[in-house]
Amino acid sequence: MNTTFDGHEAALVVDSVVKAFGATRAVDGLSFHVSRGELLCFLGPNGAGKTTTIEMCEGFAAPTSGSIRVLGLDPATNPDGVRERIGIMLQGGGSYSGIRVREMLELTARYSRNPLDPDWLIEVLGLEGVAKNTYRRLSGGQQQRLSLALALIGRPELVFLDEPTAGMDAQSRLAVWELIRALKRDGVTVVLTTHLMDEAEALADRVIIIDHGRKVAEGTPAELMDDNRGAQLTFETDCEVDLAALPVKAIAQRPLHYALADAPTPATIAALTAALADQGVLLRRLDAAHATLEDVFLELTGRELRS
Repeated sequence: MNTTFDGHEAALVVDSVVKAFGATRAVDGLSFHVSRGELLCFLGPNGAGKTTTIEMCEGFAAPTSGSIRVLGLDPATNPDGVRERIGIMLQGGGSYSGIRVREMLELTARYSRNPLDPDWLIEVLGLEGVAKNTYRRLSGGQQQRLSLALALIGRPELVFLDEPTAGMDAQSRLAVWELIRALKRDGVTVVLTTHLMDEAEALADRVIIIDHGRKVAEGTPAELMDDNRGAQLTFETDCEVDLAALPVKAIAQRPLHYALADAPTPATIAALTAALADQGVLLRRLDAAHATLEDVFLELTGRELRS
């Protein structure tokens, strides 16, 4: 298996991987790689196959077919060897309910050859005030910060972060972002799953979007946002708009916020404003901007709710 791409050594290679559960393919012929020192953001709707893919990479499940290499090792046949060299951050888990924060970090550090200082992690992640608290007494955001500390304490070469800022306040989120950037500067490879598109835009070197177990897009955030999508017109109104009566096609993004389905032109803007005036709708804001990563994600995976 090729483990070098564009002159860069790969930390993770997923090659034509299928994971079937009976007649259902949760992962369906997925291939991608992550270079050493790269931050890859893995995006997809609920049920797209993200968690199944990551579990196979971590050695907790084996592919039905295809192959995976993590730091040159096969996680299906050598899971312990893989997990000695990686860090895993689980969303809403990763600790015993009755153990105290500092005790959990110190215990985990004893399993590592060259661990980070638990007190340093406690300080960096703002856990000083709860270091003596048990896990079950932590807030959701504090549990997430502890889970991140546990993933990093062993100085992993590759770290998997599952929704690392879920449940965090704005200050904690910024602190975690800076820590993730510091990991990258130190050469750590990061695979991050998130539902927060601004997080992916801010942190990712490269983004992969999957749906129904297949890769539907790949590139840098800028490439995905600029890929033949051009400018998009969005507008905000003071009351609901009758979209069916408009002479141009528009979609509702959220209450009182809309977007034109096609690229704006002077003629479509004039037609839109005249039609809104005919409906007695006040135009509060009109913006022309390039598509966001969220726009690209919804375009590729759809806007309907997933069960």
